[in-house]
Amino acid sequence: MGRLRGWPVTLLEPSLLGSSVTLRPVRVRDTRVWRESRVRNAAWLRPWEPTNPETPLYRSSIGPYVAMARSGQVGYWIDEKVAGRGVIPTALAMAVDHCFFVVGLHRIEASIRPENHASRRVVEKLGFHEEGLRRRYLHIDGAWRDHLCYAITIEDVPGGLMPRWRGILSASRSGTAS
Repeated sequence: MGRLRGWPVTLLEPSLLGSSVTLRPVRVRDTRVWRESRVRNAAWLRPWEPTNPETPLYRSSIGPYVAMARSGQVGYWIDEKVAGRGVIPTALAMAVDHCFFVVGLHRIEASIRPENHASRRVVEKLGFHEEGLRRRYLHIDGAWRDHLCYAITIEDVPGGLMPRWRGILSASRSGTAS
C-alpha cells in the first residue's frame, strides 16, 4: 500500500504504570526474541491465539504470524453499459476460487450498502452469507454509510465457486432457476 500518512509509527507512553510502553511495527530482527517469548508462553497463549492449520501447535516460529492473514475483502463495480450480463458474478467466482485454491485464503468478505440490491443479489446467489451491519463503514457520496457484511469460507465451496456459478447459469438458461 505504500506509505500511508502517519504510518509506520512508533508510539511511546513514558508514564504508564511507572514504566514506558512502546508500540512499533514488527521487524525481522525481532524474530529471535519473539520466538523465545512464544516458546516460553506457548501454554498460556494456546487457548486464545489463532493458529495456522498447516502448522503443528507446538511449533513457534514467526512463520505462522506472517501466514495468518488468511482473510480478504472483495469489492467490484462494472461499466453500466454491460451491467446485468453476468460479468460480475463470473469475475467474483473466479477471484474467490483463485484466492481460496491458489493463494490459500480461508475467508472472503464483501461489504455492500443495504440499498444496493443488485450487488447484494450477486453475493447472495453465489452463496455468501449475510453476517451483519457495519455502521458507518465507508465514506461514500459525502457521508459515512452503513454496509452489510457478507462472507464466504472455503468450507462453503469445497468444489469451488465457479462450478456453483456455472450450475446457476445452466439452470437459468433451462428455465429452472428461481
